[in-house]
Amino acid sequence: MSKVVLVGDGAVGSTFAFSLLQHGGVDELVIVDLRADHAHGDAIDLEDVTPMMGAAHVYAGNYEDASDADIVVITAGVPRKAGESRLDLVSKNTNILKSIIDPIVASGFAGCFVVSANPVDILTTLTQRLSGFPKERVIGTGTSLDSARLQVALGQALGISTSGIDAYVLGEHGDSSFSAYDKATINGRPLKDYPGVDDELLAKLTTIVHDKGGEIISHKGATFYGVATSLTKIYQAILGDQEIVLPVSAPLEGEYGIDGLYLGAPAVLAAGGIKTVLEMNLSASEQRQMQASATAMQVILSQVEEDISYEVKSSAL
Repeated sequence: MSKVVLVGDGAVGSTFAFSLLQHGGVDELVIVDLRADHAHGDAIDLEDVTPMMGAAHVYAGNYEDASDADIVVITAGVPRKAGESRLDLVSKNTNILKSIIDPIVASGFAGCFVVSANPVDILTTLTQRLSGFPKERVIGTGTSLDSARLQVALGQALGISTSGIDAYVLGEHGDSSFSAYDKATINGRPLKDYPGVDDELLAKLTTIVHDKGGEIISHKGATFYGVATSLTKIYQAILGDQEIVLPVSAPLEGEYGIDGLYLGAPAVLAAGGIKTVLEMNLSASEQRQMQASATAMQVILSQVEEDISYEVKSSAL
């Protein structure tokens, strides 16, 4: 029996719940939201999917329901507005996060946390520190969405299917992220050797990827399909012990010369969470970009830790 507790029933959360019921094979889905009536309405709407997609018990609940859950997915938080960076949301969403983590840990929850609220790298790092959970059992969606956007942009620019594109965005899920073009391939061929690829095109694609979230928000107010699908893939990898590689907010402990911080990097996901963080052999310029992204995150994290009060719990669980 598999059980997921979803905290946050906004655009991302409800889209994830729908995706999960369609593809995830979950047995029990609990929706927790401050708007209890809304969560109940969504639950009884979503349960109508189950006769067509697979039996599942869907209901609105509370933090205590996490006591026997396999995964707690956190999408709750203030959404980004047009013109805002993800880092602008730090103080608001940090306080929300603390109010979620404490009662979930108190419930006896012993599964994996998956974080998708922004700024996701900061909030994933704080989730681990607040909960005291082993680092491999705390995961953020990281640059999985950015990487999907890069693959879409490459496919459109070159007129090819995304299925043969192996390219990652690394670092912060935000302004300091970068595309690891030097190691990217198309059908096994180095991207930079592919016909039609030059520095001008790659610079243009970087801008497209960086700006896409803001563009979507300017038109419809929020982004949610891509990240909700990423959450479903993370769930499937953990519960299905799939050992697949995804670029997520992963705990870096010396990789890329970075320690004690979650940042977007490829990792192997399997039963129990993150099995291995993969260290790509970056070029010197890309290594500098990774370091710069980590520095930007660490500055913000240090400021946040001065503003909030919490006890860092032991991770010896």
